[in-house]
Amino acid sequence: MPITVSIIEDDRRVRESLAVLIDGADNLRCLSTHATGEEALEEIARKSPDVVLMDINLPAMSGIECVRRLKARLPKLQILMLTMYEDDEKVFQSLVAGASGYLVKRTSPAELLKAIEEVHQGASPMSGKIARTVVEYFSRLAGQSTSPQPEYLSKREEEILNLLAKGYRYKEIADALSISFETVRSHLKNIYDKLHVHSRTEAVVKYLRK
Repeated sequence: MPITVSIIEDDRRVRESLAVLIDGADNLRCLSTHATGEEALEEIARKSPDVVLMDINLPAMSGIECVRRLKARLPKLQILMLTMYEDDEKVFQSLVAGASGYLVKRTSPAELLKAIEEVHQGASPMSGKIARTVVEYFSRLAGQSTSPQPEYLSKREEEILNLLAKGYRYKEIADALSISFETVRSHLKNIYDKLHVHSRTEAVVKYLRK
């Protein structure tokens, strides 16, 4: 089954180019395109794509607010932000709101398609600087949390979560721990089940709050 993708982008030419690119990939399908967050909310909630490409600077409702509302309706939805500048404070805010990663708009077509596949598999494309900022933010929250302890994690699962928190991708985790890519995915499935979460960001947040 192809990975289904919805696009939220106010620039018509960019929106149409992304749709053509995605439909041209063997394992991807563009499910819908939207010019505004308001337009997208109801249709995306109804169609439930696997991945959303979200322009961070939308008119009216911001991309960040759209992320927040979509994740409230579809917790398992994976959202990649599209931005001009990777160090933008808005990137950090969108990740806190629930986005899984981000792409700069100058990303090559091949890298963009790869990033969609990666985020669908549970990875989170982002720079080390942004990843550290996210981890530091949630680390500060950890001391304020009164959440119950998460279910016991194995030593290997904790190692994987620590690498996730540092911004490592699946392949990088596999290389660092000398295990296979599929073994990483299997461990992450167990981690998600134990922590009762659906995404990398949620897993890291809950782990940091333990």
